[in-house]
Amino acid sequence: MKEDSLSDKVYTEIRSKILSNQLPAGGRLKEDLWAKKMNVSRVAVREALNRLLGETLLEKGERGGYFVKTMGVEDLHELRELREVLELGALRLVCEKITQADLEKLEKICDAFTAMVREGYFGGACEADVKFHETLFDIAGNQKLKNIYVLSNIPLFHFKLGRSSSQMDDYETTDKEHREVLEAIRAKNTSLAETKLSAHLLRGELESIIEEY
Repeated sequence: MKEDSLSDKVYTEIRSKILSNQLPAGGRLKEDLWAKKMNVSRVAVREALNRLLGETLLEKGERGGYFVKTMGVEDLHELRELREVLELGALRLVCEKITQADLEKLEKICDAFTAMVREGYFGGACEADVKFHETLFDIAGNQKLKNIYVLSNIPLFHFKLGRSSSQMDDYETTDKEHREVLEAIRAKNTSLAETKLSAHLLRGELESIIEEY
């Protein structure tokens, strides 16, 4: 496999784990460990890390090295505002274009989230959470809008991993909110879908701030 393809493979893997919070903020990413883990050269890993650095998902340490970017309250607030602008725009298109196949796809994602939480696999639940929102952009069918969403790294404040069973209600609330948005879409009730999604995103911001601080 060509070096650039190997670099893409590493980039996709690390980016996915950052956005689903499987790599915690402030954690260091070591080239040699990732090269061994992905069975690629350190050059391929370095290229992937520099690409993620350019997307501001990573930051350089004072003494060098790559670290998962730590976000402050203002970062989280601005991301939520940007996310709301983009996702509500996508949601309006979704309500216009939604098909039965699309509804079934969203329902399967909701079911996957439910199953992951029930089994205690919170990493998988976070991935399903990200997938639900990204799928809205796929259904909206506007590639330029999807590109802006992806490049903005908006899913950064999805719920943190490793929560105890006493915090299960946070995951259950997310599940409920996703399904409420889905049902509003199914009814093509754009206004209700927007209201439900806005409330869901605002709670995401508040939960992220509580988790961080």
